Amino acid sequence: MARKRPDDDKPMMNNSQPKFWRDPRMPHMELRQVEDGRNVCYAPHSHTQWSLGAITEGESTFRYRDDEYAIRAGTLVLINPDWVHACNPVDNQPWAYSMLYVDTAWLTTLRYEAGLIQEPRWQDIPTAVLSDAAWFARYCRLAVCLTESGRDLLEKQTEAVEFLTALMQELAGQSTQPPPRAPGVLQDLAAYLDRHAAEEISLDDLCSRSGYSAGHLIRAFRQHFGFTPHKYLINRRIQLGQQELKRGKPIAEAALTAGFTDQAHFQRTFKRLVAATPDQYRQSLLNK
Repeated sequence: MARKRPDDDKPMMNNSQPKFWRDPRMPHMELRQVEDGRNVCYAPHSHTQWSLGAITEGESTFRYRDDEYAIRAGTLVLINPDWVHACNPVDNQPWAYSMLYVDTAWLTTLRYEAGLIQEPRWQDIPTAVLSDAAWFARYCRLAVCLTESGRDLLEKQTEAVEFLTALMQELAGQSTQPPPRAPGVLQDLAAYLDRHAAEEISLDDLCSRSGYSAGHLIRAFRQHFGFTPHKYLINRRIQLGQQELKRGKPIAEAALTAGFTDQAHFQRTFKRLVAATPDQYRQSLLNK
């Protein structure tokens, strides 16, 4: 009988499985890392947070609203809150990435207190892609600092604030043409969907509230928000599910709270938009 090697009993590592870092002492930040992204595919989605990603190996495509970029190792991507986007592999070519999610209100305060915006209200950042070796290296150092268990909390907080303040200063003052603001009736409709995301909502109800015909409503909503009303609702439901999972809720309870009566449907939709299973998402590196 063959002799067992020392590592034979160790579980095999799946490099395509995403790893998440969260620390309840730093609730305004979350980090995601994927070492092999060939099978990591996203449907178009959005986040309530501002996001900063780094391509650490290989290359991928970055769809950002109406634009598409070919990005490769050494590139940073910047994603405004609620902007529809998706990153996906190129012809099954290897790629790896790290993504930092920063609470929008917290980052707004940071920018305002640094004198970079005139009022404490979120202002979109026009830069979508940043190909600068120095900033890429600084991002990678921050990611290492956040995920290493031996680092002090104060060190992690200091590194994060210094890096983000410096980056916001670098990006400040850029001229940009803001996207056309959605008509008030559509803004009200989106707010209604936000408030009632976990409830059943009909197209007839939305038409009644807006005064639009069904076809006009769907076209106008997609034009201004990047989603049909239904896809906007599903995206919000998955965000609700993420919040529940981060609080430690069981998957079945998170699914129900987010408006999914079918747990299997929740898991399929979650995987499609988050590119991770609910169980993978709720596991933080800090807790392993």
